[in-house]
Amino acid sequence: MRHSLPKVLLGIVAASFLNAQTQPPDGTVSPEVHPDRTATFRIKAPKATEVTFYGDWMVPGKPEPMKKGADGVWTITVGPLEPNGHLYFFNLDGLAVADPINPVVKLRQRTSASLVEIPASAPAAWELRDVPHGSLVTEWKKSAVLNRTERFVIYLPPGYEKDKGKKYPILYLVHGSGDVPESWTNAGHANLILDNLIADGKAQPMIIVMPAGHSVLFGAPNGGGRGAAPAAGPSNNELFEQYVVKELIPAVEGTYRVAAGSKNRALAGLSMGGGHTIFTGFSHPELFSALGIFSPGLPRDFETKFKSVLADPKAFNAKVPTIWIACGDSDGTVQYPRIKTWAESLEKAGLHSSFKTYSGAHTWPVWRNSLADFVPLIFKK
Repeated sequence: MRHSLPKVLLGIVAASFLNAQTQPPDGTVSPEVHPDRTATFRIKAPKATEVTFYGDWMVPGKPEPMKKGADGVWTITVGPLEPNGHLYFFNLDGLAVADPINPVVKLRQRTSASLVEIPASAPAAWELRDVPHGSLVTEWKKSAVLNRTERFVIYLPPGYEKDKGKKYPILYLVHGSGDVPESWTNAGHANLILDNLIADGKAQPMIIVMPAGHSVLFGAPNGGGRGAAPAAGPSNNELFEQYVVKELIPAVEGTYRVAAGSKNRALAGLSMGGGHTIFTGFSHPELFSALGIFSPGLPRDFETKFKSVLADPKAFNAKVPTIWIACGDSDGTVQYPRIKTWAESLEKAGLHSSFKTYSGAHTWPVWRNSLADFVPLIFKK
């Protein structure tokens, strides 16, 4: 079944670029972004005894206290912040909550958080611009591999519906652990990044498919998206590989106008999705010409499982000429030094790989930049 992306999601993306906030009856505004890139956050909780604030640019586990006013509104001003999109939430007497008056909410498997956009002095790749825009489609299909009906989101480039004879290269783009298929557009603004890069002539028009990365359901005992299998059954990496190869690629490329051949197919992902990209991409060099690996969860047995690749890098390079790896220099989730060492080991083994370091942690500013830098490298004419 094919459905347009729910209007609420499109509204979320558009709303994230509006400076004005809808004022509730009591006049409370949150977030309020100032010209100097500081931002003020507010929440009305007159009965709360302690309220703290946490943003993804802060040290993990160290929220900051908010100050309570006579009107019962708790306030904090932070920054200046990096021009990008940032996640944040409040904690009211031990209960973590999203900003109740900010409509821009990050979608994920558990809990919720809000998004604040800090605009750049010149429009960034992920900002809404007056350029031709592609469309987003949600497909729901029964999967025999997953034993359930699952969805994936598709980005169709500007002009796709008009030129019925044109075929396009395709990028499969995977989200991280705890996220959902919509995360790459909801928080990552992948559709806007592609719109802008295509309009600027920096990227080829392409189709993007954003599947569900939790082939093993989130929180399940045999993987839950972390790539290992402590219980019986295939790991999340193994099940995702089967799903992509046996069902997703045939279903998508049998329906949409996709250019033939591995030279027109790429795979990329962040965190858990980066782990999927490694596992599936290195297992099937016959399918993909480029791999984008952002802040990846490394498969534990990489050297063993892909011993043949490391032993014959020329054969792999001939099929997959682009392996692009990126990570934030303060990423403690996947451990930046570990990712850097792994990336360097690929280069030493003779694989055509490159590694880019960003200033940042395990956060969306790093991944937006990663996608914006990776896409221009693929499907070059």
